[in-house]
Amino acid sequence: MNFWEKITGNDMTKDFKIFESRVKKLPVDYQTAWAEINTNLFSYSDFTGRNLMPILDGVLGLLEETAADGQRVQEVLGDDIKGFCSALAGEEGAKSYRDKWREQLNNNIAKKLGK
Repeated sequence: MNFWEKITGNDMTKDFKIFESRVKKLPVDYQTAWAEINTNLFSYSDFTGRNLMPILDGVLGLLEETAADGQRVQEVLGDDIKGFCSALAGEEGAKSYRDKWREQLNNNIAKKLGK
């Protein structure tokens, strides 16, 4: 990845196009779950969203494997996709905006108190 691609986000655009072509091959219920996963995971992104690319790639790989095995999406993800995304992002060490802001606030208060 060169500097220009990193600044403009073209590298991520290419990755998302690849993801979308892979998603189109999945059954409809898996495509719906992917859209919901995508929506829920982006609250854990950094400024650019690059920290989520390996996570999204792994989730898509999981969906592809389980669809090939003939499993239903509910068997794989359960009924709580938001909880699945939260657990997944937590295991990968991704912080939500709320976590980042809380940490920043705590640091600012500690500085003001002289700690």
